[in-house]
Amino acid sequence: MDTKKLGKPTDQRLAMVSNLATDLLWYGHIETTFDRAKAAAKYAEKIITLAINTYEDVVSADKTTLDNNGKEKKVSVSKDGVKKLAARRKMIAMLNDRQLQRAKGEKKDAFVARTQGIEMPLIEKIFDEIAPKYAARAAELGQKGGYTRVIKTSIRRGDNAQMALVELV
Repeated sequence: MDTKKLGKPTDQRLAMVSNLATDLLWYGHIETTFDRAKAAAKYAEKIITLAINTYEDVVSADKTTLDNNGKEKKVSVSKDGVKKLAARRKMIAMLNDRQLQRAKGEKKDAFVARTQGIEMPLIEKIFDEIAPKYAARAAELGQKGGYTRVIKTSIRRGDNAQMALVELV
């Protein structure tokens, strides 16, 4: 058995690893104990691989609609393909979503306009930013995997636990 128990029952351990992986994908790096860092990195790598394999599955179609004046107007609509939709649903089940925050000094109207149409910001970030970046990296280097890095940092004062920094490469 290669899964460390991390001193938690199964349900708590899975929730903790899911939260750590969510924070890793949202912020790009986290600091935690070494064993937890390795578990979160493994979990995040699986999610990134799933996104890389399915992010290009988009179906485009032309649709005719009527505008306010009754004239026909052609609109191009793009939706997720079957594989991308299944991957999106699996990620929603595996991760906890983060909500976008207003930037410092940003007006409410500007924030609403910026976030309009985004229901799951973390999932959108994975498909729009992370997956294309690592797909290009995989094509350039000719390797798959290795999307995260675990670096041992210091010893935590109090319980003498080995701390580590996990970051997206």
